[in-house]
Amino acid sequence: QVHLVESGGGLVQAGDSLRLSCAASGRAFRNYAMGWFRQAPGKEREFVARINWLGGTTTYADSVKGRFTISIDKAKTLGYLQMNTLKPEDTAVYYCAATTWGGTAARNFNFWGQGTQVTVSS
Repeated sequence: QVHLVESGGGLVQAGDSLRLSCAASGRAFRNYAMGWFRQAPGKEREFVARINWLGGTTTYADSVKGRFTISIDKAKTLGYLQMNTLKPEDTAVYYCAATTWGGTAARNFNFWGQGTQVTVSS
């Protein structure tokens, strides 16, 4: 029902910024919330941010609050994750996801993009 494609990852230095994009398509995608998750080597996939597609309500992990901003462009059906003041510990594969469920648990997100690598050097 929903197809997601991430882009925008790359290699940056600590303190730099990146903007990730998530292109969404599907018959009922406007009924879903969009989330961003990340997974570093040897670690579980963790929640980063969430936004309701229509309502705009946002939720952030404490580790990124104040540095990352999740947003949507409804006209272009694009979701974004603006990442500022990046730290080496932000290094991970970042995934966008969609769900009709509330909360931030990865297991409750129905649809996932392919992931994009973000690497932050010291």
